[in-house]
Amino acid sequence: MDRITQWVSSQEIPTDLTIRIADSIFPLHKDTTNSQEQQSASNLPNLIGTTKLLLSQRSMIRMSELCFSLLPLQAVMVPKCGYIRRAVAVATTKDDTVEVDLSAIPGGADAFEKAARYCYGANFEITASNAAALRCAAAFLDMHPPAADLPRRVDDFLAQSALRSLPTAVAVLRSCEPLLPAADDLLRRAADAVALRICNEALFPTRSPPGWWTTELAALSPASFQKVETALRCRHADSHLLATAASAYAELALAEVLADPAGAGDDDHRQKVESVVEVLPSGADAPIPAAFLCRLLHAAVAIEASHKTCRDLELRAAAVLDQATAPDLLAVALDAAGERVTNTDTVRRVIAAFVERHAASESGGGRSRRASMSGGRSASELDAAGAMERVAKTVDEVAAEMATEETLAISKFVGVAGAVPKEARASHDCLYRAVDIYLKTHPELDEIEREKVCSVMDPLRLSYQARLHASQNKRLPLQAVLSALYYDQLKLRSAATEEEDDGSSAAGKARAQARADASLARENEALRSELARIRAYVSGMQQQPSKGSGSSSRASSPAPAAKKASFLGTVSRTLSRLNPFKGHHGWGKDTASSIAADGRRHSNTTHVVKPKRRRFSIS
Repeated sequence: MDRITQWVSSQEIPTDLTIRIADSIFPLHKDTTNSQEQQSASNLPNLIGTTKLLLSQRSMIRMSELCFSLLPLQAVMVPKCGYIRRAVAVATTKDDTVEVDLSAIPGGADAFEKAARYCYGANFEITASNAAALRCAAAFLDMHPPAADLPRRVDDFLAQSALRSLPTAVAVLRSCEPLLPAADDLLRRAADAVALRICNEALFPTRSPPGWWTTELAALSPASFQKVETALRCRHADSHLLATAASAYAELALAEVLADPAGAGDDDHRQKVESVVEVLPSGADAPIPAAFLCRLLHAAVAIEASHKTCRDLELRAAAVLDQATAPDLLAVALDAAGERVTNTDTVRRVIAAFVERHAASESGGGRSRRASMSGGRSASELDAAGAMERVAKTVDEVAAEMATEETLAISKFVGVAGAVPKEARASHDCLYRAVDIYLKTHPELDEIEREKVCSVMDPLRLSYQARLHASQNKRLPLQAVLSALYYDQLKLRSAATEEEDDGSSAAGKARAQARADASLARENEALRSELARIRAYVSGMQQQPSKGSGSSSRASSPAPAAKKASFLGTVSRTLSRLNPFKGHHGWGKDTASSIAADGRRHSNTTHVVKPKRRRFSIS
């Protein structure tokens, strides 16, 4: 758009300096007396659009096709602008007209207009959107103290106002983009201010919702966002915060492409996708969610982005494939409209890249010394094995969904389903389901083609229910059915001979010994219980009183030495000694001694004569 503006001043003060920028004309003053300064300054703020070029001016500054005519005022433009002062000093013209070309000034006519207003003492406003241009223009015109302090005033505004909040800091950062390389230092300051405000908002939210700051980043260009990303790394921001910022920026910046990839196939969208993907942080620094990477990869393939961009996204998606779901990975295989399966090669490359990373981590990482000594597996190995199992399950689900596509070639199906090694799956039931769906969708396949489809699974890794179903599945080739039946026969034979093998094998001997030890322990416990019962019975019998005479009981079983004789017991023993008809080994000491003294019998062979039972015997 043509722009021609003219500084209107008093006719009594002719202009001697004209500045042209594009189609705008600014008549200004270069040098005059102090008595005329106030009169010109009062007319300075009036700008009137015109198509007339001032030819009667004695001095002119040209910027491309835009001219500024400067009125001859003392201490106005020339003393405060070192660049113009040097240009006027070296100008050699026959008349008084001086023309200066300022086409290279940062910010263009708008920035120079505000700089001229400052030189004339007129009012102008410094905002977050024009501060960078005004600062670069002042530096270009060499407006430094003590003649001019415009750069200092702009720096104070930036430090005290513009860079102290996230929205204004983002505005300053955006305004620096068209001013490069002149605004390189200011761009770094603004990017650091944006990174600081993001870190503060992440720790101490000032608005609701807490992630409101992500929408502010959408206005930045990819180059500016890369500066913010670098500033976040320098401030040691959390990887989760960096990933959140990157994914939010990419999603907002590419909203049109992600919403309708089919209608965004022009060069502008393609270039924008490539530039955004190029500035995304690496997966090691900030792993971006797998769901968003799959969406971005689908859009890049749909708009036919460069091979470098697509490959970069494939590797990023492979790094976090264990976090992806079956719908996420299936979305990559669909066309731009999301209706048919066409991008199976992309899915296969993503899965293959994940398998390669997994194999490299296992071979390069090695096992820890403690895990190797103990024979166990380290935590990293367990995580890697779990990740491979999750990916295998996801791939089986994706293969089952892709199998419903009637136009899907056998090589495409086998390439996706067989991308994960067979040993990575603990069970092949899900893979068998995908194979069965494909065979059901394509009934026209011959025996060889069906065998090729079934080559991705191992019938020996099927569960009993799956093998039972496979043995009765007429869609499977004969070789797969025979493999399932043969495995069942092997299982039955091994179960039948297991007991016989137990006696001869070391494991069988160990099990037999264990059973014998358990039986012996049970028998010992039964014997202990029986012995305790007998002891209790005997103890009870000993505590019961005898049914016979008391003297006979006491004679047959002498009392313990520790037990003291009672009075009745003493009387009973005395009367027993006086009984001449009673012969017993329990007689008193005198009778026993007399018998031993006579030598007629020994104490250990004493003949016991059982006395007759009498009515007057004392018991």
